[in-house]
Amino acid sequence: VSFLDLLINNKNGILSTSVHHKPAAEPCVVPFISDHPRHVFSNIIQAALLRAVRYSSTFDIFEKERRAIRLMLLYNGYPSRYIDTHLRQFFGRSLSKSSMLPFIANENQFLVMKSRLLPQLSVKERETQHRIAAARLSKETKDTNDKEKMTTITTISRQNKP
Repeated sequence: VSFLDLLINNKNGILSTSVHHKPAAEPCVVPFISDHPRHVFSNIIQAALLRAVRYSSTFDIFEKERRAIRLMLLYNGYPSRYIDTHLRQFFGRSLSKSSMLPFIANENQFLVMKSRLLPQLSVKERETQHRIAAARLSKETKDTNDKEKMTTITTISRQNKP
């Protein structure tokens, strides 16, 4: 079953998730020779890798997607050295300093990388959480004020009774 850019598979009751590639959109991204600002190319790589980490339920699925990302970038004119540099930057937190290979080697390293990358909220998620917290605080303040008013009214009413 595919939903947006997520593919969910059920094999004998075992669910797995991966990136869903829409045939009409893949493997096209902004070509490296375009006149876009340089940060756009870096962001394309980072976003594709983050999507792969987020949606891949296993290391094997992630590795397949990482290779597909590399091929997509090469197809769109990204230099191999540029791709490798950005892969190293992305995986830098999960690799040892002496590693020359820009990839994760096993399921454990994949899970460590995933746990380090995914708890990070996006700007939009942080803003949404801030708005929710502000709304809750506002509601709690209003509820407290309403209770204080009721207490005051009750106290005044009792004092006025003969």
